Amino acid sequence: MIEVKSYTVVVNDEEQYSIWPTGRDIPAGWRESGVRGSKEECLAHVEEVWTDMRPLSLRRRMEAMDA
Repeated sequence: MIEVKSYTVVVNDEEQYSIWPTGRDIPAGWRESGVRGSKEECLAHVEEVWTDMRPLSLRRRMEAMDA
């Protein structure tokens, strides 16, 4: 088994975040955010930037209802 030591933070169109092993093909519907590092570093970044877990489409609908 190959141990992965570097990860990439990925994000989808709904602004949901995840981490993915660096060097592996990014799954369809996801793109790199520009942050790479250890698993711990990437998870810390995700925790810092992903403060609203609701999908973007839901946030937009809720904002429209409040307007």
